[in-house]
Amino acid sequence: MTDGIPEPGADSALGKSPAVDPALGKTVAELAGADVPAAERKQLLRRLAGQVRGRGLGAMFRPKSVIRWMTDTVGDLAPHIPVRDLETLRQHHDGLDGEALADRLVRNAARATAGVGAAGGGIAAIEWAATPTLLTAPVLLAAETVAVVSIEIKLIGELHEVYGMPVPGTGAQRAVNLIQAWSSQRGVNPLVPGVGVGAILSTAARKDLRDRLLRRFGRNLTTLGPMLTGAAVAGYLNRRATQGLAERIRDDLRRQVRKAIEGEVVSD
Repeated sequence: MTDGIPEPGADSALGKSPAVDPALGKTVAELAGADVPAAERKQLLRRLAGQVRGRGLGAMFRPKSVIRWMTDTVGDLAPHIPVRDLETLRQHHDGLDGEALADRLVRNAARATAGVGAAGGGIAAIEWAATPTLLTAPVLLAAETVAVVSIEIKLIGELHEVYGMPVPGTGAQRAVNLIQAWSSQRGVNPLVPGVGVGAILSTAARKDLRDRLLRRFGRNLTTLGPMLTGAAVAGYLNRRATQGLAERIRDDLRRQVRKAIEGEVVSD
């Protein structure tokens, strides 16, 4: 799987029967692009909101239902998020390597999440002109949150490649590690035994994911600001959050690399 579209029968990181519509995975993958024109990104986010509505979200006005749905959807999508290996990353970024390549990945991901926030704010600005359509706000926010989290999970996986610590395992196994890394805002710990064949998030890890999604969902409420203020603020906050996440992940990976080098020196 290389294009972000789920494969039939693929595992879910939450251990459930996979429920990802291939079209949903494709839309999220397209939203992850750093240089998608604003008009196209709005169209993609509208499409995603429509696909979200089609996944049985009749109770989206209940906060618990929103968070439960986002948790399940992130778990379903995560095994299908395309994480490029180091060689592919170099080819896609003019031969860059090391910190320069990591900087470029962070810049592109921050642009993408900022673009998603701005697109959501732009759609919400239109909704303000027709009050009854504000009833779709929870669906829009859920779609925006899932898109942003998917972009950041992809970034985490690719930063691990850049720092020479690729996340091992099958798609579902990698997904569990990447979800835990996103929830904890830390790199994948190579000293922790890998997940089993089932590749299922533990109860504690699932709770961490729900809590982190709840905070992110709450922050995305800025999307609903009147006129275009929501677009500006949401774009700025998404960019800052992605950059902050990336810096924490990079700091952790640098520490792991230093420890690995020190361990090799001692063993010699």
